[in-house]
Amino acid sequence: MHPPQDSQKHKTRRNFLGQALTAAGTAIAAPSLLNQATAAQPGKPSPVSGKGEMSVTLNINGQSQTLAIEPRVTLLDALRERLELTGSKKGCDHGQCGACTVLVDGQRVYSCLALAVMQEGKQIVTIEGLAKGDTLHPVQAAFIENDGFQCGYCTPGQICASVALLDEVKRGCASAMTADLTSPPQLTNLSEAEIKERLSGNLCRCSAYNGIVAAVQQATGQTPPSPAAAMLVREAGVSA
Repeated sequence: MHPPQDSQKHKTRRNFLGQALTAAGTAIAAPSLLNQATAAQPGKPSPVSGKGEMSVTLNINGQSQTLAIEPRVTLLDALRERLELTGSKKGCDHGQCGACTVLVDGQRVYSCLALAVMQEGKQIVTIEGLAKGDTLHPVQAAFIENDGFQCGYCTPGQICASVALLDEVKRGCASAMTADLTSPPQLTNLSEAEIKERLSGNLCRCSAYNGIVAAVQQATGQTPPSPAAAMLVREAGVSA
């Protein structure tokens, strides 16, 4: 009589293929089960079956907007391409120029670097949402009165960043230019150097920085220098 043989050594090719197909079917079903589990979790984006998209509801300028988008879509592209809010500009698309700056829960954010699906439940304000009807936001009015722009492409981001700047100063936030961290500047004594440092993440290729600084000074309640006086100060700095 032959000794018992290990059954593992005598598996047929048919048995092997059957087990392999069963394992493959389980792997294919796993993403579907994962999507169902994700959809069941409240407060999280839900998958849209068959499209590779997620259903996300964004609160933009006080209104709820529900979109079906891929998880990789940036907030900037969702605003511009899906909601036609084209005030936020796509400049570098790498978070280097600030033209796409918007406010998320009061904080300035480069929307080209923020994923739209990560903004659910947050309050988003774009340049279109700053004015109250026909009444401009004080920063918008100050930019106009002080010629804080030329071509205007970077202006929406500059204005949103300036609005955030004012709120940061009110909350006592310091900057790299703040000499005494225990006594951060107030709006009434915010220096030109502080304003420039706090807006250094927003570039203006037209170099309208003097008007931008003057606009922020006006929005803080200070009296900005007249264009002629500002020119004299610049010329004095150059000659020195």
